[in-house]
Amino acid sequence: MDDFASLQKTIERLLGIKCSNYKEDYIKRRLLSRMRLTNTADFEAYHRYLLANPQEHELLRNALTINVTKFFRDPEVFEVLRREILPDLARRRDSIKIWCAGCATGEEPYSIAILVHELLALRKDIGVTIYATDIDAVALQKAMAGVYDVKALENVDEKRIRKHFISHDDGTFEVRPHVKSLVRFRKHDLMSGEPVARYLDIVTCRNVTIYFTEKQKNDLTHLFYSALADGGYYVMGKTEYLGREVEHLFVPYNSAQKIFRKVA
Repeated sequence: MDDFASLQKTIERLLGIKCSNYKEDYIKRRLLSRMRLTNTADFEAYHRYLLANPQEHELLRNALTINVTKFFRDPEVFEVLRREILPDLARRRDSIKIWCAGCATGEEPYSIAILVHELLALRKDIGVTIYATDIDAVALQKAMAGVYDVKALENVDEKRIRKHFISHDDGTFEVRPHVKSLVRFRKHDLMSGEPVARYLDIVTCRNVTIYFTEKQKNDLTHLFYSALADGGYYVMGKTEYLGREVEHLFVPYNSAQKIFRKVA
């Protein structure tokens, strides 16, 4: 077994992250980044460092499950949700279930929760549940705390900031309880093959599969298909795509914003 393969086995054992689910080039890039920061010359040296320094475990986990996001990232996507999809569901459903998969530090599910809160002001009789999941426990802790710096809010207008956030003296902003209460955070491995719930109306999984192999992308598409109710919506990242083996499972709803509907 070569040094890289041996290191991957240790990562899987220590961190519970299955490296084969990701593109090899991606894994190597993230490892090289940690190697530079730890002054280790090669995979064998970094392997020894990882075993000898437990504090490196969480730093490597963060590097491999990199979380870069903000509120209302790609605002056009959220406008389609606000203007079209959520009102459509509200007309047809007494309850709405949404899964934000790979939610990182929580900006995306909270953005959806803000839209839902605005919808509920018009339709108080609808029950809404937002499931927000990620494999990164540290990211989930930050998400549940709901405290962000001003940069994360650069796509949020002043009216929404005043209504949905508490401003702290240190310059941070905390999501208000009425938004937090709409979101259920949970640790979940997308590669487990099990959905967080079934008969969902919306699944968002954006900018996650770009790191996956083609097989894992297809497996994930099958997972979301099984989790969605007929006609449910699947929202992908702007640079992501449905593979040829699974594209028959969905029809485009808004191709520009990478929103699809489940084929019944």
